[in-house]
Amino acid sequence: MQRDSYAAGYLLGLIGKTIARYSQSVNPYTMYVVSHSLSKAMRWAARPVIRSPYLFYSPLLGFNRKVSTMPRSFFIHYHQGMKLADLAAALHLNAPAEHLNPDLTGVTHNADWVRPGNIFVAIRGARVDGHQFAAQAQARGAVALVGEGWPYPERAPLPYLSVNSARAALADIAAELEGHPSRQLRVVGVTGTDGKTTTSWLTLQLLRAAGWPTGLLSTVGYQLADGALRHFPAHFTTPEAPQVQETLRQLVTGGAQAVVLEASSHALALDRVRAVDWDVAVWTHLSREHLDFHGTVEDYFAEKRKLIERAPFRVLNADDPWTAQLLDLGEHTTYSVGDSPAEWQALDIQESARGLNFVVRSPLGQFAASLPMIGRFNVANALAAMAAAARLGASVEQLQAGLASFGGVAGRMEVVSSTPGQPRVIVDFAHTPPSLEKALTTLRATTQGRLWVVIGSAGGQRDPSKRAPLGEVATRCADQAVFTEEDSRDTPLADILAAMESGARGAGRSNFVSIGDRRGAIRHAITQAQASDTVLLAGKGPEDTLERSGETLPWNEVAQAQAALAER
Repeated sequence: MQRDSYAAGYLLGLIGKTIARYSQSVNPYTMYVVSHSLSKAMRWAARPVIRSPYLFYSPLLGFNRKVSTMPRSFFIHYHQGMKLADLAAALHLNAPAEHLNPDLTGVTHNADWVRPGNIFVAIRGARVDGHQFAAQAQARGAVALVGEGWPYPERAPLPYLSVNSARAALADIAAELEGHPSRQLRVVGVTGTDGKTTTSWLTLQLLRAAGWPTGLLSTVGYQLADGALRHFPAHFTTPEAPQVQETLRQLVTGGAQAVVLEASSHALALDRVRAVDWDVAVWTHLSREHLDFHGTVEDYFAEKRKLIERAPFRVLNADDPWTAQLLDLGEHTTYSVGDSPAEWQALDIQESARGLNFVVRSPLGQFAASLPMIGRFNVANALAAMAAAARLGASVEQLQAGLASFGGVAGRMEVVSSTPGQPRVIVDFAHTPPSLEKALTTLRATTQGRLWVVIGSAGGQRDPSKRAPLGEVATRCADQAVFTEEDSRDTPLADILAAMESGARGAGRSNFVSIGDRRGAIRHAITQAQASDTVLLAGKGPEDTLERSGETLPWNEVAQAQAALAER
């Protein structure tokens, strides 16, 4: 198998070098189409060996799906010279008339975002049909339309490409226009209900410790290879497909070799990451969440499962009951912090107020690890990240160094204050009953006095069934709970608070107070807490807005906590 894998790398390398030799003398897009098609054909024919590390790291390799010795000028923004007919051909769509064959500059599904030369993709939503905005898109400079069939009797105002799925087309077009940048990166995808963001940031840290310039797309924001944290204007765990592909292209252009991408169930269901070429998929955990969108837990699981299906290698949480339905999808490794049999196992976990120490038993051998984070559950996140990084070649020494130097994640068990004479204040994104219980249980172990929690629940249709369970968990796991707002949106805040109160009262508890204004709730908890107490501010984490009654207000949970501490 080793000889066959190396031979495959050698053969593809020769083909790649031949392509590279002639890439300067032909049209770049033609070159791209030829090489892309050839690469796809070779990957299909050599599926048993193409995942081998001998192929990825062969010194003779000239061109494959992840690494290329072709000149950087080849990997340009292909949309800069792409015609609509070229795009139609690449996507196997009917080409427009020759006299209606404009140059393309980008793609979007939002008419307000259209720029001259863009394709406008008209998506039919539950309430609004994007075709209604075709005239607006045209006025802003759109040169072509894409949709699932023109719905009006009059003639389409622009060249129109009909597709089976507008959302799928949005992703495919974005990837084509950006030149499929994920094929030039090692891509780790992370999904699950809880632990996605911390696992993503830990994986980023470990890959960088292994010497690979690495980027990140996560809930907290995105990073290019320079390490600076940036934010998308829209409030998404994963942005829309054009922004995903544009960011991946920026990573390639900036010299990145890898990227960690946090994939939400919405992103998978809405095809935002459809055209991403994955290397490793990480499964953290599944619990009830976003049922307003998915309907049932089974449908929620089915969407998250898509990431696991699409990757050639999987890192699976053996402690999660849903993992049993993922084990037959192909090559994988497992991890556990409990008694479940797994290849990556945490032993002798020692937890203190300053961090975690544990022993790792793994395919790389047994070794000690230290992580400067609080929360026993973060050991599971660390195991997942180590398994993913090791799959891409990180050594034991690099894993140990990366974990030990981890600086944490904003809004994930973030310590705002641990000053003597002041209560310990923690900001965490926990907003589901299981994640809140984990956070409170973790903090209980290192709290000398009382444990406080400030918690709300989102309004709108964001799974109202979790509000009462949140109230029950908060009053069971904390000594004192303060119920408050958390993006109440268009739902009366009194209704949200009443549901949380009913969960507490239904369990026979009265250790709570409701304070609708979140600023006031934080001030109440921090000023009433004693120096030996711990106050957990849960639900908002690093988010920089607060949605209230149709308003979107600026928000900074850490700053609010610091202001309350200053008033003590």
